[in-house]
Amino acid sequence: MNFIYDLHRTMMSQKLILVFQGDFTQESTKSILSMAERNLDSSGEESSIKRKVFNVMVEALQNIVKHSDELVDGQIRSHAAIFLIGKESNRYCIMTGNPIRKENVSKLKDALDRINSLDKDGLKDLYKEIIKNTTISDKGGAGLGFVDMARKSGEKLEFEFPEMNTEYCFFCLKVNVPRDNE
Repeated sequence: MNFIYDLHRTMMSQKLILVFQGDFTQESTKSILSMAERNLDSSGEESSIKRKVFNVMVEALQNIVKHSDELVDGQIRSHAAIFLIGKESNRYCIMTGNPIRKENVSKLKDALDRINSLDKDGLKDLYKEIIKNTTISDKGGAGLGFVDMARKSGEKLEFEFPEMNTEYCFFCLKVNVPRDNE
């Protein structure tokens, strides 16, 4: 039973205001967004900051629903992932984690490194390029989500790929949204 208290202490020390771990579907995503929106509304946050945070949350959650690789455990297939949002004095931190096949890590890492190498104008140009030249993938995305998160946050995307087993890594993503209106 101590794990309950340990989890509570961890959430308090990390300044987490919402955590969801489980199967991500369109329905659970709607519920998460609704809870986060109520939390942002009750905090009295500026509307421009709320819009940025909400936009990043939508993109991050869509990434989990559309692009997380299914873990196969015998016959069980699961989109088990995690979503967290933290509120610090100077920023919101939107964090996600989901399984990804090792064979997909290199391509994703290269795309994220490219996004992080660009300035504001470079991100705008890449966004336009993707819209003009990319067809929607079989999973429903055109690759705009990460670019949009970087543009809305104005910050570099933080990411890691810790190994889960011989076939999978766990894709950890953190997007920081400043609370000041620059």
